[in-house]
Amino acid sequence: MRQIVLDTETTGLDPLQGHRVIEVACVEMINRSLTGNHLHLYINPDRDSDPEALQIHGLTTEFLSGHPRFAEVADQIAEYVKDAEIIIHNAPFDRKFLNAEFAKIKRPPFDDLCGSITDSLLYARELHPGKRNSLDALCERYGISNAHRTLHGALLDSELLAEVWLAMTRGQDALLMDFEQTGSTPGVQGVRTEKFDASSLPVIRASAEELTEHEAYLDALDKAAGKPCVWRAEASA
Repeated sequence: MRQIVLDTETTGLDPLQGHRVIEVACVEMINRSLTGNHLHLYINPDRDSDPEALQIHGLTTEFLSGHPRFAEVADQIAEYVKDAEIIIHNAPFDRKFLNAEFAKIKRPPFDDLCGSITDSLLYARELHPGKRNSLDALCERYGISNAHRTLHGALLDSELLAEVWLAMTRGQDALLMDFEQTGSTPGVQGVRTEKFDASSLPVIRASAEELTEHEAYLDALDKAAGKPCVWRAEASA
């Protein structure tokens, strides 16, 4: 199962007002393990950021002017996210910007490139109703240090969200996880589980040495209790 934790930074709040993507960061997980195969791009938007946005991300027009435009990195982004589950905190915001960027260069929308898109904010709200579920709040709740986060940066935020996501979904490490997602039924937020078949589990029998040690342990229990231990009582019954 390939999952990509994605974040963007933008020049403002609305692509319909001409705002653009200026940073894209993706962190790859395969079978819930971080691979270190990140994608991190700064993008020249050919415009200034709104003062409020600049205060958040700190990426100046001068800095961004030395980086490629979106059309030059679109293939790289498309190839990286192809068919993966994309995890985004407040997904509608990033999706509308990425869809707008692909539309500008007359390409299919970003949504069509992915296997699925999961909104980690919605997941957190279902898990923690009535509580703050910003990335900072979730880091605090799950004991993930974000002390080095003074500005919003897409790569740092993606790395933090990946840790948060693994903590929030820790129960998915169970035996019932279906990493291939074949022949299964839909679960929460796209997670799929298989009907459990105990016959598929290997039987590992105790060695003679282990059986001897086990009997010695039960003898000690019998002596301490002054009667046969529950294990032997149940076995004889």
